[in-house]
Amino acid sequence: MKRGDLFRVYKGNKNDTKDNRIYLIVSRQMLVDIQFPTLICAPVRTKFGGLPTQVEIGLAEGLKHDSAVYCDELISIPKSMITNYVGHLSDAKMAEVNAALRIALAIE
Repeated sequence: MKRGDLFRVYKGNKNDTKDNRIYLIVSRQMLVDIQFPTLICAPVRTKFGGLPTQVEIGLAEGLKHDSAVYCDELISIPKSMITNYVGHLSDAKMAEVNAALRIALAIE
């Protein structure tokens, strides 16, 4: 498991209308590697609203549809729920995610 990995998670967010959703791991790698019980993840949705906090991804990342990472909807998910690997984002896409996270969290 690595930062930048995409996983299909069952009921990652109780308020989500979908039973399964793909999430991107955005926690720093140190938290992924240690026995910290949860990871910070960003949901992936099939709708792209064009916001600077959304990053377009798709077939190249292992998805069936063009989608977007929503960096303004971060949630903490128990590692035990993150089991169904889908794909990994390239370094270039992760640079876009990092920029979107800085905007979403007002980090300059």
